[in-house]
Amino acid sequence: MHPAPTSTPHPVIVSLTDPGRALAARLLTLLPDAEHLDRPQPFQEVVRARFQTGCRLILLCAVGIAVRTLAPILRDKYQDPAVLVLDEHGRFVVPILSGHEGGANEWARQVAEFLGAQAVLTGAQRYTQPLLVAGVGCNRGCGLEPLLALFDQTLEHHGLQRSDLHALASIDLKQDEAGLHALAAALGIPIAFYPAAILNQYGDRLSRKSEIVLRATGCYGVAEAAALAHAERLVSHDFPAELLIAKQKNADATLAVARIYGNRDR
Repeated sequence: MHPAPTSTPHPVIVSLTDPGRALAARLLTLLPDAEHLDRPQPFQEVVRARFQTGCRLILLCAVGIAVRTLAPILRDKYQDPAVLVLDEHGRFVVPILSGHEGGANEWARQVAEFLGAQAVLTGAQRYTQPLLVAGVGCNRGCGLEPLLALFDQTLEHHGLQRSDLHALASIDLKQDEAGLHALAAALGIPIAFYPAAILNQYGDRLSRKSEIVLRATGCYGVAEAAALAHAERLVSHDFPAELLIAKQKNADATLAVARIYGNRDR
């Protein structure tokens, strides 16, 4: 028996060819905390060791190689981490282990959409949906009109509607802003607030870090970080949210939209 990890391990991407290595580099933009192993030796021992510590795997190889490597160490669908297999050119994404319980099916959809690939799902499917969260920041005393103007302009430009949003999020320094609460009421969705300490956990995933915002709020960015933070708290799996719309702004406010796939269960 292998002890359960005390925290969620990082995902691991394994490539075996030059095209696979190039594909792994693309995947690292979606999964910046992932470890990339190119042609690890001895292959089976290295991959099995990562798997047994609970790392989710993306194997850029033939399905047969993946099966023969992992079969001797499989436990059950409640303990085994999710495993995806991709062809080296990124045309197909196949979840081969822990599709439901481990979230491999949802992960496959996310990776396939990012790559423009086809997710090959062979098990009985549970309905999942893209959940969109808008992160918002604003000047002190900002009213509803400039907030709605920024939202409507941004959403229209990206082919979205107000009804596509599931929630709003911001920093707890803005928890008393009447304009933000009026915005949530106008959109008919809840709003959540997070401390700078949590938002700072998303610093490396921001499109741009701002020293000015850091001095004012204690974190490098509000809108993007808040959107990512709340999106990842809407669902039970641990796969990262992605920025669908990077920070937009007008004279009074900032806005970003994050997306995550799953059933809203928090």
